[in-house]
Amino acid sequence: MVFYFKARPDAGDYTIFMGLDKFENEELIKYGFPEDVWFHVDKMSSAHVYLRLHKGQGFDDISEGVLEDCAQLVKANSIQGNKVNNVDVVYTPWSNLKKTASMDVGQVGFHNSKMVRTIRVEKRVNDIINRLNKTKVERTPDLRAEREAVNAAERAERKEHLREKKKREDIERLEKERQADMRSYKGLMVTDKMTSNKDIASSNKSIQELEDDFM
Repeated sequence: MVFYFKARPDAGDYTIFMGLDKFENEELIKYGFPEDVWFHVDKMSSAHVYLRLHKGQGFDDISEGVLEDCAQLVKANSIQGNKVNNVDVVYTPWSNLKKTASMDVGQVGFHNSKMVRTIRVEKRVNDIINRLNKTKVERTPDLRAEREAVNAAERAERKEHLREKKKREDIERLEKERQADMRSYKGLMVTDKMTSNKDIASSNKSIQELEDDFM
């Protein structure tokens, strides 16, 4: 089971989601999207909350309002963190999550600690939590199938890009060849280099003599 929420409307159409338990978290870690950003209460147990950005965006593009929604949702879904003030929430791109065989189910590390950021949540804001809960939808998605569909679409997009690139290169090559042929043709047709029948007749040379001169 995955729970989906909508971030504040004035920030744009952004989806926030989290798994039901550590087993769902494991699936979310495995089949995340490049646009996903992961949130968790620092040094405490909490839900793994994800924000799905728009394609082409990075976690530098998260607005303060959406960031607050995610941080509040993480705090509210931490048994310990929900009870105390001044909680730190860490967040990082999904691609920075590191999973090794020795880790417990749902546990993660980071490839690069410099890509992990921290936001301080002073206290729970019920207005934010209540607004998010009103948008809550429960689904049991096939995360693997969703990820494979995205991979297939990306492969098709790359192939189309390569086809378009080759088409442009072929057009450019043909145009260069045409220009080269034109320059070559013009060089052959220079008047000073041409000999007419009249020129042959006026030279008083026989055909054999002209051929000997050419050889």
